[in-house]
This record gives sequence, C-alpha cells and structure tokens, in this order.
Amino acid sequence: MSHTAEIIAVGTELLLGNIANTNAQELSQRLSDLGINVFWHTVVGDNPERLKEALEIARKRADIIITTGGLGPTYDDLTKQTICETFHQPLVLHEDILEGIRHFYETYLHVPMPDNNRQQAELPEGCVIFDNAVGTAPGCGFAVDGVHVLMLPGPPHEMNTMLDRCAEAYLRALSHEVIVSHDIMTFGMGESNVDELLHERMSHMTNPSLATYAKPSEVRLRATAKAADSETAEAMLAPVVADVREILGDVVYGIDVSGLPEACMKLLKEQGLTMATAESCTGGCVAQQLTALPGASTVYRGGVVSYWSEVKADVLGVPQDVLDEFGAVSDPTARAMAEGARRITGADIAVSITGVAGPDSDDRGNPVGLIFVGLATPKGTFCRKLELGSRRRDRLQGIATNHAFDVIRRYLSGLPVETVTSARH
Repeated sequence: MSHTAEIIAVGTELLLGNIANTNAQELSQRLSDLGINVFWHTVVGDNPERLKEALEIARKRADIIITTGGLGPTYDDLTKQTICETFHQPLVLHEDILEGIRHFYETYLHVPMPDNNRQQAELPEGCVIFDNAVGTAPGCGFAVDGVHVLMLPGPPHEMNTMLDRCAEAYLRALSHEVIVSHDIMTFGMGESNVDELLHERMSHMTNPSLATYAKPSEVRLRATAKAADSETAEAMLAPVVADVREILGDVVYGIDVSGLPEACMKLLKEQGLTMATAESCTGGCVAQQLTALPGASTVYRGGVVSYWSEVKADVLGVPQDVLDEFGAVSDPTARAMAEGARRITGADIAVSITGVAGPDSDDRGNPVGLIFVGLATPKGTFCRKLELGSRRRDRLQGIATNHAFDVIRRYLSGLPVETVTSARH
C-alpha cells in the first residue's frame, strides 16, 4: 500500500520568518527514503482553531499526518491538546514520564520542575510513545480511522533525534515500498537547454522519473524510482543515469555529490595532487568552499586573496609590466596569479580569479561581469574568460567560484579547460 503524508509545522515564529522550517525539509527527505509520498506542507501559527482546521483538511487527503512543534510546557504549546480534541483521543498522564521530567530539572538544571511541565507527561491513550533523549517533551504516534498521526517536537535537534530513534521505526512499519533517488549534477548548461535535450524523455517518465532543479550556473537532475526493495529500484535507475550522461556529455560532473568542490576534492585525492588559490574579486570564496569539506587539508595547501595590484605583484609575483600593460583584470594577469600561487605554495596546480564584481566598472573601463579564471599546472597554464554581464555582486562571485572549480574538474578529468559545455543531441 502506498501512503501519502502531510507535514504540519506549528509555530508562529515560522510564519513570521524568524526561523526556517528545516524540519519539513528533513522529514520530506526521510519519508521519501521510506517510500512515503509527501504531497503537502502546511505551516500554522500557535492558534488552536487554525490548527484544528488544518488537521481536518489533512485527515481528508493524507493517511499520515506528522506535526512538529507545540509540545512544550508553555501556554501556547497546544498542539497535543488540539490534536487529541480533533481526533477524539483522551489524554492520559504517564507518571513515569512525569518523573523523568522532574528528574531532568532536579539533576541537570538543579531547580524544581515547574508545574506547567506536567502537561508534557500527558499523552493520547494507547499511543506509541517516542522518547525525547535530548529534551523534556516526548512525542507519540497513534492511528484513528486509518489515519496515522505522529507528534514530534519543534527544536530541530530534538526532532531529528526522535526521528532517528523512534519515529522512523514507526513509519518504516507502515511502508512496504522504498524510494531511491540519485542526483545527477551538471555545470555549464542552463536549465532551459537541459530541458530541451531531455524534455521528451522526462515527459513520458512516471516510474522512474526525472526532474530538474536549477541553481546559478548549475542544474541538478534527480532520478527517482519506487520499488519493493532498493535493489530493484537501483536497477530501474541505472539506465536513466546512463542515458542522461550520454546525452549531456561532460557537463555532468558527478552523481550524488554535494557540489563542484566535493567533486574536485575527490579527483585531487584520487590523483594524489594538491592545489592552491589566488583570488581577487571572489575574496577567498574558492578557498572557503573547499576548506568547508572534511579532509580538505590533504589536498589544499593555501592561497592568497590579492585585491590590490601591489599584492598581486609583491606576493604572487605578477610582473609589473603585465599589470601596467594589461591591467589587473586580464588574461595575462590571471595566468600570472595562478603561476605565482603554485610557485609560492608548492602545490601541483593553482587556480586564480580576477575580475570586476561591481557595482561599477574598474579604472580601465572593464565592465561588471568580466572575469578571468586562470589555472597553472605541470602541463601549462590556461585561462577561461567569462563575460557574465551586470548581476548582483554576490551572484557574480558565486558563478566565478563555480567556474574555478569547473576549470579544475575539467583539467583533472582530461577535458578541455577553457571550454564550458559539451552535449550530445
């Protein structure tokens, strides 16, 4: 039997935008892995009447309802009471849970338990109790008229822990299918171009399916299959992934990787190479994204952020005559910056970025969006020229950073460095 789920997040702070609803994202991903379809996300403030209305709607269209938030001890934590009223479930005081909450306050906080925490020990009669290992509010699950209702706490670390330890086992027992997905990561081709090449196939696919998700200068394609077991689902997905690789060619840079930095780090590790950076307009973005990955110290030697021409000359060794003749934003300067970073760090390869991120043109009249990405290697030095146009400064920096990683990725994969796309029609 295929189950459909609705996630209802409770909390006025979510509606006001004070915090992001990360719980819904985590739950959706986990439910997908369990073969449970999530068709609706709902956010409701701390208002019993509106929550009751949302529950009445949800019970008519989903057979699994998962709520997060509103299980605390304060006056506005009324999720549990409202759910029990809506589903006609009596609340029962669990003395063992109450004693556990009292012990937590007295042992760890060294204060008596406030009286209002008593309501956290009241749970629906006959429910499956979900222990809260990192907080005081237990969760629970119960079924009424074919609808399963699960209540989880709002704080993400509490919700995630309860999901891992308790709720996932409850949900796993309900589902007899699994959903397996693979992310096909691409760079250098716009979403409309990807869609043009794959639209005919995607429009006729149901199981497995293929969908596109665009980011600046990247497109992620998610191939998804539902089957009785993981092995069958994987067998269904293998030809889909292979087909996409064949059609899109070398714009595909990885399967199930977090992004270009991870793909580059894997290639560097596999080949036993190290890299360095020399950045101007990106201000260290390449270095930051690489060093955010665990294990980056095995491949990254260091870098220089050289905004001023004097730093380019004095630290990276860019010849003054190159700066005088061509300027800081130029092909020769990008090449010299990369060569300097490789020389002073002893890295096997080095990438550089210099350009105009705006909001104004530079002192030589170079337009916003003109960026050069250099790469110094044992096989020579390369440069990719980008003319990205006038965009928001942070967007230009992000796109330039991606191009730097793409240059590295293409070099390490034996592909042409200075070209950007290659696809098979």
